[in-house]
Amino acid sequence: MQLRCIIIDDEPMARKGLEEELREIPFIELVGIGESAYQAIELVGTLRPDLILLDIQMPGLNGLDLIKSLRQPPMIIIITAYSDYALRGYELDVMDFLIKSVDDRRLLKACCKAQEFHALRQSAAGASLPNLSMPSGDLYFFVKSNGKYEKIFFSELSYVEAADNYVLLYTNGKKFIVYDTLKNMESILPEDDFMKVHKSFIVAMKKVSVVEGYTLKIADTKIPISRNLKEAMMERIIKA
Repeated sequence: MQLRCIIIDDEPMARKGLEEELREIPFIELVGIGESAYQAIELVGTLRPDLILLDIQMPGLNGLDLIKSLRQPPMIIIITAYSDYALRGYELDVMDFLIKSVDDRRLLKACCKAQEFHALRQSAAGASLPNLSMPSGDLYFFVKSNGKYEKIFFSELSYVEAADNYVLLYTNGKKFIVYDTLKNMESILPEDDFMKVHKSFIVAMKKVSVVEGYTLKIADTKIPISRNLKEAMMERIIKA
Protein backbone atom coordinates (compact mmCIF):
# COMPACT_ATOMS: atom_id res chain seq x y z
CA MET A 1 0.00 0.00 0.00
CA GLN A 2 1.48 3.33 -1.13
CA LEU A 3 1.69 6.28 1.27
CA ARG A 4 1.35 9.73 -0.26
CA CYS A 5 3.91 11.88 1.52
CA ILE A 6 5.02 15.52 1.68
CA ILE A 7 8.15 17.07 3.21
CA ILE A 8 7.97 20.40 5.07
CA ASP A 9 11.30 21.89 6.15
CA ASP A 10 12.80 25.37 5.78
CA GLU A 11 16.36 24.03 5.32
CA PRO A 12 17.21 23.21 1.65
CA MET A 13 19.80 20.57 2.54
CA ALA A 14 17.42 18.85 4.95
CA ARG A 15 14.70 18.74 2.27
CA LYS A 16 17.14 17.33 -0.27
CA GLY A 17 18.42 14.66 2.11
CA LEU A 18 14.93 13.53 3.07
CA GLU A 19 13.84 13.50 -0.56
CA GLU A 20 16.73 11.22 -1.50
CA GLU A 21 16.00 8.85 1.38
CA LEU A 22 12.26 8.68 0.73
CA ARG A 23 12.74 7.85 -2.94
CA GLU A 24 14.52 4.69 -1.80
CA ILE A 25 11.49 3.51 0.21
CA PRO A 26 9.24 1.60 -2.22
CA PHE A 27 5.91 2.22 -0.47
CA ILE A 28 6.43 6.00 -0.16
CA GLU A 29 5.14 8.25 -2.96
CA LEU A 30 6.61 11.73 -2.49
CA VAL A 31 3.96 14.09 -3.85
CA GLY A 32 5.05 17.48 -2.53
CA ILE A 33 7.79 19.50 -0.84
CA GLY A 34 7.40 22.80 1.03
CA GLU A 35 9.54 25.12 3.11
CA SER A 36 7.01 26.65 5.50
CA ALA A 37 3.94 25.77 7.52
CA TYR A 38 1.87 28.03 5.28
CA GLN A 39 2.92 26.03 2.22
CA ALA A 40 2.08 22.89 4.19
CA ILE A 41 -1.50 24.06 4.69
CA GLU A 42 -1.86 24.57 0.94
CA LEU A 43 -0.26 21.22 0.09
CA VAL A 44 -2.42 19.34 2.59
CA GLY A 45 -5.52 20.93 1.12
CA THR A 46 -4.67 20.19 -2.51
CA LEU A 47 -2.69 16.94 -2.35
CA ARG A 48 -4.41 15.18 0.59
CA PRO A 49 -1.23 13.37 1.72
CA ASP A 50 -1.30 10.39 4.06
CA LEU A 51 1.92 11.42 5.78
CA ILE A 52 3.89 14.61 6.51
CA LEU A 53 7.59 14.70 7.40
CA LEU A 54 7.55 17.92 9.36
CA ASP A 55 10.19 20.24 10.78
CA ILE A 56 9.26 22.25 13.89
CA GLN A 57 11.46 25.36 13.93
CA MET A 58 10.40 27.35 10.86
CA PRO A 59 9.83 31.09 10.28
CA GLY A 60 6.32 32.24 11.12
CA LEU A 61 4.03 29.37 12.05
CA ASN A 62 6.03 26.51 13.58
CA GLY A 63 5.39 22.82 13.06
CA LEU A 64 3.52 22.24 16.32
CA ASP A 65 1.18 25.15 15.62
CA LEU A 66 0.61 23.75 12.13
CA ILE A 67 -0.51 20.40 13.55
CA LYS A 68 -2.93 22.16 15.90
CA SER A 69 -4.37 24.20 13.01
CA LEU A 70 -5.24 21.16 10.86
CA ARG A 71 -8.73 19.88 11.55
CA GLN A 72 -7.96 16.37 10.30
CA PRO A 73 -4.17 16.16 10.12
CA PRO A 74 -2.50 13.35 8.20
CA MET A 75 -0.04 11.12 10.01
CA ILE A 76 2.92 13.20 11.18
CA ILE A 77 6.59 12.28 11.57
CA ILE A 78 8.40 15.17 13.23
CA ILE A 79 12.00 15.72 12.13
CA THR A 80 13.89 18.36 14.11
CA ALA A 81 17.24 19.26 15.61
CA TYR A 82 15.63 19.97 19.00
CA SER A 83 14.88 16.99 21.23
CA ASP A 84 13.12 19.28 23.72
CA TYR A 85 10.03 19.19 21.50
CA ALA A 86 9.57 15.42 21.81
CA LEU A 87 7.01 15.46 24.63
CA ARG A 88 4.94 18.24 23.04
CA GLY A 89 4.99 16.37 19.75
CA TYR A 90 3.72 13.13 21.25
CA GLU A 91 1.00 15.04 23.09
CA LEU A 92 -0.27 15.91 19.60
CA ASP A 93 -0.29 12.19 18.73
CA VAL A 94 2.44 12.32 16.09
CA MET A 95 3.48 9.02 14.55
CA ASP A 96 7.17 9.37 15.41
CA PHE A 97 9.87 11.87 16.39
CA LEU A 98 13.27 11.88 14.66
CA ILE A 99 16.33 13.97 15.49
CA LYS A 100 18.46 15.49 12.71
CA SER A 101 20.63 14.31 11.08
CA VAL A 102 18.25 11.46 10.44
CA ASP A 103 19.62 7.94 10.25
CA ASP A 104 18.24 6.19 7.16
CA ARG A 105 17.33 3.03 9.12
CA ARG A 106 15.49 5.09 11.72
CA LEU A 107 13.57 6.92 8.99
CA LEU A 108 12.60 3.62 7.39
CA LYS A 109 11.36 2.30 10.73
CA ALA A 110 9.20 5.40 11.23
CA CYS A 111 7.76 5.11 7.72
CA CYS A 112 7.01 1.41 8.24
CA LYS A 113 5.14 2.30 11.43
CA ALA A 114 3.09 4.85 9.47
CA GLN A 115 2.37 2.33 6.71
CA GLU A 116 1.16 -0.26 9.23
CA PHE A 117 -1.12 2.22 10.97
CA HIS A 118 -2.47 3.47 7.63
CA ALA A 119 -3.27 -0.08 6.56
CA LEU A 120 -5.16 -0.69 9.80
CA ARG A 121 -7.16 2.51 9.36
CA GLN A 122 -7.96 1.69 5.73
CA SER A 123 -9.20 -1.76 6.61
CA ALA A 124 -11.39 -0.29 9.34
CA ALA A 125 -12.83 2.33 6.99
CA GLY A 126 -13.61 -0.42 4.49
CA ALA A 127 -15.93 -2.15 6.99
CA SER A 128 -13.02 -3.65 8.90
CA LEU A 129 -11.74 -7.21 8.86
CA PRO A 130 -13.03 -10.28 10.65
CA ASN A 131 -10.91 -11.28 13.61
CA LEU A 132 -10.06 -14.84 12.68
CA SER A 133 -9.35 -15.77 16.29
CA MET A 134 -12.88 -14.84 17.33
CA PRO A 135 -16.31 -16.12 16.22
CA SER A 136 -17.32 -14.88 12.79
CA GLY A 137 -19.27 -11.66 13.02
CA ASP A 138 -17.00 -10.13 15.65
CA LEU A 139 -15.33 -7.14 13.96
CA TYR A 140 -12.76 -4.71 15.24
CA PHE A 141 -10.69 -1.68 14.40
CA PHE A 142 -7.51 -0.18 15.81
CA VAL A 143 -6.95 3.20 17.44
CA LYS A 144 -3.82 4.84 18.79
CA SER A 145 -4.27 5.78 22.45
CA ASN A 146 -1.54 6.68 24.96
CA GLY A 147 1.16 5.73 22.48
CA LYS A 148 -0.23 2.22 21.88
CA TYR A 149 -2.38 0.67 19.16
CA GLU A 150 -5.53 -0.65 20.81
CA LYS A 151 -7.96 -3.14 19.28
CA ILE A 152 -11.59 -2.09 19.73
CA PHE A 153 -14.35 -4.60 19.08
CA PHE A 154 -17.53 -3.10 17.64
CA SER A 155 -19.55 -5.38 19.88
CA GLU A 156 -17.90 -3.91 23.01
CA LEU A 157 -18.14 -0.24 22.05
CA SER A 158 -21.00 1.58 23.83
CA TYR A 159 -20.60 5.14 22.64
CA VAL A 160 -18.19 7.75 21.30
CA GLU A 161 -17.94 11.31 22.62
CA ALA A 162 -16.25 14.26 20.90
CA ALA A 163 -13.88 16.33 23.06
CA ASP A 164 -12.13 19.19 21.23
CA ASN A 165 -9.54 17.56 18.94
CA TYR A 166 -10.08 14.14 20.49
CA VAL A 167 -12.74 11.48 20.77
CA LEU A 168 -13.45 9.35 23.83
CA LEU A 169 -14.35 5.72 23.15
CA TYR A 170 -16.26 3.94 25.91
CA THR A 171 -16.21 0.15 25.86
CA ASN A 172 -17.04 -2.48 28.47
CA GLY A 173 -15.39 -0.88 31.49
CA LYS A 174 -12.70 1.04 29.58
CA LYS A 175 -12.22 4.52 28.10
CA PHE A 176 -9.82 5.32 25.26
CA ILE A 177 -8.70 8.87 24.39
CA VAL A 178 -7.92 9.12 20.69
CA TYR A 179 -6.69 12.02 18.55
CA ASP A 180 -9.42 11.86 15.91
CA THR A 181 -12.73 13.43 14.88
CA LEU A 182 -16.29 12.30 15.43
CA LYS A 183 -16.85 12.54 11.68
CA ASN A 184 -14.07 10.05 10.99
CA MET A 185 -15.35 7.70 13.68
CA GLU A 186 -18.79 7.84 12.07
CA SER A 187 -17.24 6.69 8.77
CA ILE A 188 -15.51 3.74 10.50
CA LEU A 189 -18.40 2.41 12.60
CA PRO A 190 -21.02 0.14 10.94
CA GLU A 191 -24.09 2.28 10.28
CA ASP A 192 -26.40 -0.66 10.98
CA ASP A 193 -25.21 -0.76 14.58
CA PHE A 194 -24.22 2.82 15.40
CA MET A 195 -25.88 6.20 15.03
CA LYS A 196 -24.91 9.81 15.60
CA VAL A 197 -27.55 11.17 17.99
CA HIS A 198 -25.95 14.51 18.83
CA LYS A 199 -23.17 16.69 17.43
CA SER A 200 -20.91 15.25 20.13
CA PHE A 201 -22.12 11.63 20.45
CA ILE A 202 -22.35 8.39 18.47
CA VAL A 203 -24.06 5.51 20.25
CA ALA A 204 -24.35 1.76 19.80
CA MET A 205 -28.07 1.33 19.25
CA LYS A 206 -28.18 -2.08 20.94
CA LYS A 207 -26.72 -0.55 24.10
CA VAL A 208 -29.50 2.02 24.51
CA SER A 209 -31.66 1.03 27.49
CA VAL A 210 -33.91 4.08 28.00
CA VAL A 211 -35.14 7.02 25.90
CA GLU A 212 -36.85 9.83 27.75
CA GLY A 213 -37.53 13.14 26.02
CA TYR A 214 -34.28 14.29 24.45
CA THR A 215 -32.07 12.04 26.55
CA LEU A 216 -31.09 8.39 26.25
CA LYS A 217 -29.32 6.10 28.68
CA ILE A 218 -26.57 3.57 28.13
CA ALA A 219 -26.00 1.77 31.43
CA ASP A 220 -25.93 4.64 33.95
CA THR A 221 -24.79 7.31 31.48
CA LYS A 222 -27.21 9.91 30.16
CA ILE A 223 -26.56 11.14 26.61
CA PRO A 224 -28.33 14.09 24.94
CA ILE A 225 -30.29 13.66 21.69
CA SER A 226 -30.39 16.46 19.11
CA ARG A 227 -33.89 17.61 18.23
CA ASN A 228 -33.27 17.13 14.50
CA LEU A 229 -32.07 13.55 15.08
CA LYS A 230 -34.70 12.38 17.57
CA GLU A 231 -37.23 11.18 14.97
CA ALA A 232 -34.67 9.19 12.97
CA MET A 233 -33.32 7.63 16.16
CA MET A 234 -36.78 6.58 17.33
CA GLU A 235 -37.47 4.98 13.93
CA ARG A 236 -34.28 2.94 14.32
CA ILE A 237 -35.32 1.81 17.80
CA ILE A 238 -38.84 0.88 16.74
CA LYS A 239 -37.66 -1.08 13.69
CA ALA A 240 -35.12 -2.92 15.80
